[in-house]
Amino acid sequence: MNAAVGSAAGPDLTITTLAERPALGVAMWTMPDTWPEFIGHDLVGAAFLRRVWQELPAYVVVATDAAGAVVAKGFSVPFALRAEGRGDLPDQGWDQVLQWAFADLAAGREPDTVSAVEISVLPGLQGRGLSGRMLAAMRDNARAKGFREVVAPVRPSSKHLEPKTPIDEYAHRVRESDGLPHDPWLRVHVRAGGVVAKVAHASMTVSGSLDQWRAWTGLPFDTEGPVEVPAALVPVHCAPESGYAVYVEPNVWVRHAL
Repeated sequence: MNAAVGSAAGPDLTITTLAERPALGVAMWTMPDTWPEFIGHDLVGAAFLRRVWQELPAYVVVATDAAGAVVAKGFSVPFALRAEGRGDLPDQGWDQVLQWAFADLAAGREPDTVSAVEISVLPGLQGRGLSGRMLAAMRDNARAKGFREVVAPVRPSSKHLEPKTPIDEYAHRVRESDGLPHDPWLRVHVRAGGVVAKVAHASMTVSGSLDQWRAWTGLPFDTEGPVEVPAALVPVHCAPESGYAVYVEPNVWVRHAL
């Protein structure tokens, strides 16, 4: 789950589900964001994220300002965590929970959990606490539908500043002053009542040819081994002799009891 974080958002906002205001669908989907180019090339996200908007609008929360413009969006999905063969939060975090959600939808399987998958805030409004309000709205929406838990494969918002730091170390780092997580977005989740549960070491995978990675990043991608890419949480593995590079992004599972 991804988000920009901050301190205090203004009060003149309306936050509802997309099912309540379906006319906002296109504006929500096309709202500018700050995700790096390569993130959009995760094949699971490309296959399923638009379907969340189209097929699960009751699990999409949208914020508009006083003028009616979309300023934030939040996608979540219901899924059966306790179905046979599951039970534990998956190591393939973000990718796996999207696949499970739509497999359950196709099979008519009753969901027992809601997973947050994305929160995006309009550039220029980041740093005002709007992401925290969207998280609260997502939790309230799940509670109103009778769910007892929201989970989130959180993309730590400052991990990209330390791409070489092991994710297991980073995910559990806390501040001496108050014991809250060092990472700002993880801190928002814990302040909202979430508990850091485990690391999803292979939450998202983006693979491509060297030419694709050059186009996505502007970097040469001509050296064997790890390549540090701006906004990437860990280095991208580059294999010039084989002609490809692969990014495997770790996320951090957080559980919210409702």
